[in-house]
Order: sequence, then structure tokens, then C-alpha cells
Amino acid sequence: MKWVTLVLIAALACFQYNLWIAKGGWRDMWHLQDRVAVQEEKNQALALRNSALAAEVMDLAEGQDAIAEIARVDLGYIQSGETYYRLVRRNP
Repeated sequence: MKWVTLVLIAALACFQYNLWIAKGGWRDMWHLQDRVAVQEEKNQALALRNSALAAEVMDLAEGQDAIAEIARVDLGYIQSGETYYRLVRRNP
């Protein structure tokens, strides 16, 4: 009868090892949950960026104001009738 108990305890230990430590067990599930949480945060940040880019694209497609703003900031565009002032600092 003792050997049956030992076999059952060994089988239980083997199953517990598979459940907690082996590949596909709880430990792997916890690691995967952590990776999923990190990836969801990255996806949320990328979704915000995508929505901002989509809004900019819509603004560029529908209006001239955004195009004029980009031309002014990036290319130094001056519209007709405007006066351009350049401020230069003097070196001490």
C-alpha cells in the first residue's frame, strides 16, 4: 500500500510541476499577460498618434489654412501684403 501512495504523490508532484513551472503553465501565462499589457500601452500610444495624423490629413485635404501654416513654419513663406521682421541679437 505504501508504494501506491508514493506513486500517487509522485504523479501529483509531476502534475503540479507541469501546472506551475513547465512550458505552457501558469508562469508562462503571467509572463504573457505582462507582455500583453505592455503591448496594449504601445498600441494606445500609436492609436493616439494615428488619430492626430488622420486629423492633420483631413485638415490638409479640406482647408488651405493648414497648408499655409506649414509653409510659414517650415519654409518661411510670407503672404502678399505681410511684412516680415527679422530680429537679430547683438553679441556682447
